[in-house]
Formats: sequence, structure tokens, C-alpha cells
Amino acid sequence: MINTIEVADQAGALAYTFEDLMRYHGADSPGGVAHALKVMERALPLLEPDGLAQRREIEVHTAFAGPGARDAFEMAMRAVTDGRYVVDDALARPELGSTRERFIFRLDYRARSVTVVLREGYVGDEFIALARTENRSEQEENRLTVLKGEMAKLLLATPAADVYDVDDAG
Repeated sequence: MINTIEVADQAGALAYTFEDLMRYHGADSPGGVAHALKVMERALPLLEPDGLAQRREIEVHTAFAGPGARDAFEMAMRAVTDGRYVVDDALARPELGSTRERFIFRLDYRARSVTVVLREGYVGDEFIALARTENRSEQEENRLTVLKGEMAKLLLATPAADVYDVDDAG
């Protein structure tokens, strides 16, 4: 798989791998980092089909509030620091079910906008239930850590176009 994204910066092109994004984020949310990477792999070429999008001109709107995704978008685009990263509950799509309802990402760049929506099979019911559990036990926390790692491995082994659909309605 590609698992690398490129964006333009004043000094030229910048490339980020999953490992780069994880070094910035830390070890807590590899699944969220992998989701953000797949979103960027899927959306960036559509935002700027003739080259690389300028990283500091991309806006991110999502219903997903996970820290791994937030940090990945921050590293690649400086979107959080520059106020171009927005978590918006109104973007959630409950009709997709609890495993997919928040995995909606809209990236805006100049005159283009791309919305991507997670496909079935990449986030499990057990993961969602544990992630939403307050005051998890040590056993639950350990299981959630395993599920995060498994999710990241699955995402990284899968082409972005198989993970995220482009939503024409977005």
C-alpha cells in the first residue's frame, strides 16, 4: 500500500508516512492516525489533481473527534494550529450505524471540496462499545489497545479507495 501522503509547502513538497504521523502523535491511537492517512490518501489527489495541494490551505471538517486523526491532520497540514480543523457533530450520519456514523471527513481546498465516508468493515462494534465506555477496567483498556492496533493494520493493508467512498452528496 502507499501509506504516504504528500502536500506542498513553501519550501517544496513534504511527504508523510504512517510512521512519521505516529511519531508526532505517540502510541495511543494508531487507528485514528491510520484513518486520517487513508482520508488524505483518498481526498488529496481529488483536491488538487494537477499536483500537490498547499498544506496550509486545506480545511478539515469531520464528526470524528479522535486524537490520532486530529494529530495526523495537524502534522500534515497544520490544520489545528491554523484553525482549519473543525469537529462538527452535525456531520455525523446516524443512519450509517454506530460503527460508521462519525467517520465522515470533508476536506476543502480553494474551490474544491471532497467528502469521504467510511465503508463497512473497518470499524467493529466491539471497538465502538469499548471506546465509548467511561471508566474502563484495565482489561477493557488492554482489549481496546489491541483493537486499535488491529484496526490500524487492516487500514494500512487496504487501498484508500477501498476504505473510504467519495460522497457526491457531501
